[in-house]
Amino acid sequence: MTPTAGDLSTMVRRCPVTFKPFRIFVVGVGFFSLCFLMTSFGGQFSAKRPGDSPFTVRAEVLGGQESRGVLRKISDTLEVIMKRMDALSKLGNATDSHRLEELSSALDRIQPVGLVERIQAIAQNMSDMAVRVEQILQRSITTNRAKDGAFGQCEIPKDPRYPDCTSKMDWMRARWTSDPCYAFYGVDGSDCSFLVYLSEVEWFCPPLVWRNQTSTPTLKPLARKEAVFQSDIGALLEQVGTGKESLSFMKRRIRRLAAQWASAARRLDEKLRSHWRDQKKILVHIGFLTEESGDVFSPKVLKGGPLGEMVQWADIVTALHVLGHNVKISVSLKELHGFLGVPPGRGSCPLTGALPFDLIYTDYHGLQQMKQHMGLSLRKHKCHIRVIDTFGTEPAYNHEEYATLHGYRTNWGYWNLHGQQYMTMFPHTPDNSFMGFVAEELNETERLYIQRNKVNNMAVVYGKDASMWKVSKDKEKFLAVLNRYMEIHGTVYYEAQRPPEVPAFVKNHGLLPQQELQQLLRKAKLFIGFGFPYEGPAPLEAIANGCIFLQPKFNPARSSLNHEFFRGKPTSRKVSSQHPYAEQYIGKPHVITIDYNNSEEFDAAIREIMKINDFCSPEVPFPPVNSSEALLERLFIRQPDSRVLSWASSSMSFPAWPPLAALRLLTSLQGQSCVEACQSKGLICEPAFYRFINIKEAFSALGFQCEGVESEMNHLFPAFSTEHGECCLQVDPLLFSCAGSSAKHQRLCPCRDHREGQVALCKECL
Repeated sequence: MTPTAGDLSTMVRRCPVTFKPFRIFVVGVGFFSLCFLMTSFGGQFSAKRPGDSPFTVRAEVLGGQESRGVLRKISDTLEVIMKRMDALSKLGNATDSHRLEELSSALDRIQPVGLVERIQAIAQNMSDMAVRVEQILQRSITTNRAKDGAFGQCEIPKDPRYPDCTSKMDWMRARWTSDPCYAFYGVDGSDCSFLVYLSEVEWFCPPLVWRNQTSTPTLKPLARKEAVFQSDIGALLEQVGTGKESLSFMKRRIRRLAAQWASAARRLDEKLRSHWRDQKKILVHIGFLTEESGDVFSPKVLKGGPLGEMVQWADIVTALHVLGHNVKISVSLKELHGFLGVPPGRGSCPLTGALPFDLIYTDYHGLQQMKQHMGLSLRKHKCHIRVIDTFGTEPAYNHEEYATLHGYRTNWGYWNLHGQQYMTMFPHTPDNSFMGFVAEELNETERLYIQRNKVNNMAVVYGKDASMWKVSKDKEKFLAVLNRYMEIHGTVYYEAQRPPEVPAFVKNHGLLPQQELQQLLRKAKLFIGFGFPYEGPAPLEAIANGCIFLQPKFNPARSSLNHEFFRGKPTSRKVSSQHPYAEQYIGKPHVITIDYNNSEEFDAAIREIMKINDFCSPEVPFPPVNSSEALLERLFIRQPDSRVLSWASSSMSFPAWPPLAALRLLTSLQGQSCVEACQSKGLICEPAFYRFINIKEAFSALGFQCEGVESEMNHLFPAFSTEHGECCLQVDPLLFSCAGSSAKHQRLCPCRDHREGQVALCKECL
């Protein structure tokens, strides 16, 4: 370090040594070292340094026994030397060698032996000396002010409302250097800086009275802004960014569905035109796509990897954008830091300001990243967070203390969030919120195309990765059975040659772009699953394109207790099939779930599927036009010694599958679903029969007296309202559902019998 004029000036002000004007003509390394030492001390003692923060407390006058002793010795030595230097400067010229030698001899007698060498040694270790002097200063400041009574304002306040203040002060004293973020906020090792930090940046100590003049003023709430529907996706596509195949996939999906999003926005806008909606500031941090989390998904996008999560995230950001909210998207820690205002350091400190967002959508990876980089701000602002959680998180796993004590702690739970803050892909449990995703709507032209081009004997396999085709002998058997009835198509990724896992009789198209896959599904009649992946969006997309989804039943059901895939996930939910939602909430005839290990049941199911009419073909309306009321009243007959009704085949013949002879009509109890009501009688619920019982005559046949008849969209209807005595009919056939219950309704349930060991077939189906 080279001393400057400013350093020298500072040294003159701070050191108790008087300098007189002199000309430096003595060339010697010792004198230069002395100046270097003095200017270094001057820099350390200065009242204000460029690096100081507003919270730094420094001494204007040095004090303390230790520092006074050290400085007095330095001062005395410097005083003697400088007097001799002053005399030396008065020499006229270098010719008076005698007087010069005399003065030099005097200096040698005054200064201790080896003084120059010692000064040189000190100068070479100035960084260590500066640290030691800084420590002396801090101790002297504390001692001096405590003695003078001026330091009482930095004593630890005793306030029962802040019970952790003392322990936090102890922690800061011992660990404040563990993270640079503390110094960023002005902590310098003094108790005053600790108290200011703990009361103004964190909230473990009470506000300091003497800091009122520097306290942060209360920010006025920003003016409300209305959320306006927007159909232009250009700004959103820029936000999504580039550089990853996963992001490219999301952008392709957003573009492909842009027209449908715009149409949906117009319809909703018409309904809510007079309703004010606040525009929200929303951060979407997709943690699993960050490089810091490993991002195992992006490299597999073009190789048949899972896309379900990216489908859902693409739909989430598009929905928020179309609804008119101010959305920011983050797929890296750098972007997360910038959006949130994360201070430099290792993440121990809170954010630099108020949370700049009303809501944050993230996943478990992102939640962990925010915990590491937001410090206490995560705890303070966690109510603003929504976690996109594919499989769901149950309360026993979410509650940290309970999970730890009772063995429910996993790698993904224990966040102590409200259960509704977890948002799932499918409605697994009412404890969480259902986020979902978008299934495409078919327009009339597309419906007609499917109706004309469906191939009755064409099946597409659900599985783009060759690993999903590593079939066992049992699976080879059911593929062979399927091959007897249908032409099997695959969309398995490969680079140079056909994957050996795919049987020779399967026509493999390779990995298809989404639009080409849609065209393939619109031709096929069957979409068949191998049992993995679990609960993805593809089966619903296939059903939307007119396919029947055939999937395996798991016996026993799979869960975190008995299956490696689910182990560690924060749920004990039992998964009864590859897609339980499709099994329970859609069901037959769109979804058929059977035991693949039972070759007879599998064969019978394929033959049943071959007989099912195309879903795109319009159903024959029921009841037929001009049906007399008297005729409709005779449709059902009561079975002997039972409250169950059956179809009166003699009254009307009507084409249906399963045949109407298998129909059993009964009423559920209040709070009971039709699945449960049918099971209680040894039957299963058959949604294909709903249209035959959705008539007011069915209520009369069951003995209900209708005070009135209402028709509306409700997934529980047809049902009897026990509260109002009304008979409620279903308006939309797509809402016919075996699932669901209400304490205020008794549901009309279309059940059917089944063959022993083969629930897929009724007793008279063969």
